[in-house]
Amino acid sequence: MNSIDKTKPFAKLGYTHLETAEIVSSLNKLLASYHVHYQKLRNFHWSVVGPDFFDIHEKFEEQYNVVKLNIDEVAERIRVFGKKPTGTLKEYLEESEIKEVLVPQTGTEMVREILNDFEILLNQMNQVIDAAENINDRGTDDMISGFIFNMEKTHWMLTSFLKDEKSVLS
Repeated sequence: MNSIDKTKPFAKLGYTHLETAEIVSSLNKLLASYHVHYQKLRNFHWSVVGPDFFDIHEKFEEQYNVVKLNIDEVAERIRVFGKKPTGTLKEYLEESEIKEVLVPQTGTEMVREILNDFEILLNQMNQVIDAAENINDRGTDDMISGFIFNMEKTHWMLTSFLKDEKSVLS
């Protein structure tokens, strides 16, 4: 029988397997949502049409490239704890709070959908930070805090894109 001693420290970090279980679980949930979000960005990038095509097309490409890097960072952070990240599309779709959607008709609808994803991802990132803070895991906290900082700025930009001049002036 190959059981893991849950009280034995993980040699490289000094945390027990039990201490890192919540972090790994929350990182895997974030990883799943990030993958569905990534594919949604790619799909919207390929599908956007209309007067805002160039702006939105480029922004979606910029975002899926950021997300691709973040996905790798999350998966590698799970490996740091001696665990393997989830890795199948089936697992991602089952675990993700972000759901697939049919491609919206307008760029504005696509941006609104991405902003909804941001809210889910930000909530999940805060859950990861809470788990990291419980064991004073500064590495995970720092990584996720950077993701949050960048996503909040992008959220502001996309929200500003959706506002019309009348609502900004009033």
